[in-house]
Amino acid sequence: MINNWYDCFMEALFERFPKRLQLSQALIDLLCIEREAVYRRLRRDVTFPVNEIVKIALEWNISLDDLIGINTGQVSFQMQPVNYLNPSPDELDYLRYIIRSINNLRNYPSTELMVISNKLPRQLLSGYKNLNKFYLFKWIYQYGHEKEVVPFSKIEVSGEKQQVDNEYNLAIKQIPDSSFIWDSRIFEYLISNIQYFNSIRMITDQEKDMIKEELIEMLDYLLKVAGNGCYPETQNKVNLYVSQLSVDTNYSYTFSPEAKICFIHVFEKCEIYTYNAEMAKNFKKWMQLKKRSSIQISEVDVRSRIDFFSKQQQLIDSL
Repeated sequence: MINNWYDCFMEALFERFPKRLQLSQALIDLLCIEREAVYRRLRRDVTFPVNEIVKIALEWNISLDDLIGINTGQVSFQMQPVNYLNPSPDELDYLRYIIRSINNLRNYPSTELMVISNKLPRQLLSGYKNLNKFYLFKWIYQYGHEKEVVPFSKIEVSGEKQQVDNEYNLAIKQIPDSSFIWDSRIFEYLISNIQYFNSIRMITDQEKDMIKEELIEMLDYLLKVAGNGCYPETQNKVNLYVSQLSVDTNYSYTFSPEAKICFIHVFEKCEIYTYNAEMAKNFKKWMQLKKRSSIQISEVDVRSRIDFFSKQQQLIDSL
């Protein structure tokens, strides 16, 4: 049993940093030990002591309960706060780790991603600079500076963070099978928010027009995705649905032979998540049932697809 969980622990390290040199440097920085000491641990000449295992598990979100096989009857959710405006080097490393993990999923044809949302999800937003910036601005306005109100014009996304967003946008399209279920008023909510911030002069008319241009670009892209049932860049499957019942918040899961993880999205930009296999299985079942009250607008139902996108175009035109 000891060998089994320790093997899994070592595998988890290499999943986070597939290249040994990257893993070695990350461990040197985290544990503050010499390079040769790290090499001895990776060669298994010696084992990681308990205090180092705990520190690694806490910093890199590795569940020791799952590795050891302890079943407490409870499901633990974790949260990894990230400052998306000015991410630290560690936060950028975490975001890049997510991207590497997503890219690795292309090797598993049965991998599924499913997102249920009442706002445009990051998977779709990441390719649009001003739309992504708007949600970041809204997040800061609601949950950021307590004393200072920061207008849209003052939100500056670093080039490094923009590069991470672009890499994420490319990676997400590598997933073999993706499904999105949207609240029927998803664009209406967004348009209403933009109009509100414009009315209180937090967003200028010129900035509003810039966001509007990207919304039109996104809508054209999504119409192409819906018509073909796939991402044009990778030809990977995409299923689009519109829910006939309201969606309370954003939920998602990723299910593959290598990773089973489910997310609940909170406070606009944050996520709580668990790798618990049973919970991920239940999440998948519950979210798939949402299709009962949803209309598929990709590929099959041309009339519903045209009707939906025409209404969204009218909303955007109203900006």
